[in-house]
Amino acid sequence: MSSFVRSVIAARAPMAAFVAMGLCWGSFAADLPDIQIMLAVDEARLGLLLFLTPVAAVGAMLLAPAFARAGGAHALTWAAVLMSLAFVLPGQMNGAVFAVAAFPAAMLLCGAGTGLTDVVMNARVAAIEAKTGSSLMNLCHAVYSFGYAAGALATGVLRGMGLAPWAVLGLIALVAALVSLLTYERDGTIDGLTRPKGKAAARLGWVPILGGAIVFIAFLTENASENWAAFYIERSLGGLMGACVVAGTGLAIAASATAPPLAYVGFIIAGIGGSVIAPTAFSMVGALSAPQARARAIARATLVGYLGYFVGPPSFGFLAGTLGLRVTFIAAALLLLSILVLAPIMGRRANR
Repeated sequence: MSSFVRSVIAARAPMAAFVAMGLCWGSFAADLPDIQIMLAVDEARLGLLLFLTPVAAVGAMLLAPAFARAGGAHALTWAAVLMSLAFVLPGQMNGAVFAVAAFPAAMLLCGAGTGLTDVVMNARVAAIEAKTGSSLMNLCHAVYSFGYAAGALATGVLRGMGLAPWAVLGLIALVAALVSLLTYERDGTIDGLTRPKGKAAARLGWVPILGGAIVFIAFLTENASENWAAFYIERSLGGLMGACVVAGTGLAIAASATAPPLAYVGFIIAGIGGSVIAPTAFSMVGALSAPQARARAIARATLVGYLGYFVGPPSFGFLAGTLGLRVTFIAAALLLLSILVLAPIMGRRANR
């Protein structure tokens, strides 16, 4: 049996969770124009209605360790199924009197389910990596893109058939829930969820903060090219460093481009390099953390990293509006290259 097949078998459960999440968000993104029509709001109002989604996701990340403890060996299955079923709700507002009021509540549940699943599935991958010695995080993050693409393509077909959002999102959510059942493991226990007694024992240290900062930068600067290229890049500290150089170089090329083709090349290069950074950082946090703190460290790194989704749009929008897009891309390239400093510090902190 090849090492690739063994990796797929070992990571089967969290891979299913990544696919389910991709299906849900790919479908939602592709159906957003019809959802906007359904709600009868403009783009600005729609943006406000969606605001609770990342807020709920980050809030759920804080509760994820407690949720995973309560769910025990099947916490990942519970989280993935709940997330999938939540995506039935946003499409059910057609004709509802309080659609605009109820829609944010539906998205709040989608965000909360996503936040819980994100932490638990990353923690489960880290646990499997520690047990098997295999590098699986990039593979799992890669299949998210395939799930996202499948959800978007299927939604396009269903929309072309004239189906309303309630039917489109309902069908894809049902498929995602069925995929989520594949996360079932007889023993999917995630160690390191319980906070040890004693002040010193409970301290997580700088590893999850620095790892989260790396993820933060990755999410802050990422663009459409994601994840599958990560599987082909070295899954180690060296590959992380090379990815930063590749991504930063790509953005620098885009910033200096004088014609669209060169800019496209730059963004493609940036996507190839940037796609590996976040999953590799998660893998490093899991590998460098003590077993009794691994899951909580992953949760903290996830929380810190996902703040990039909040800070990215307004900060880059401000830079673009005041200094221009060229300066914005240069700033993004410099941020990516700062990981060359953060990653070694992270390794040194882990050895203390």
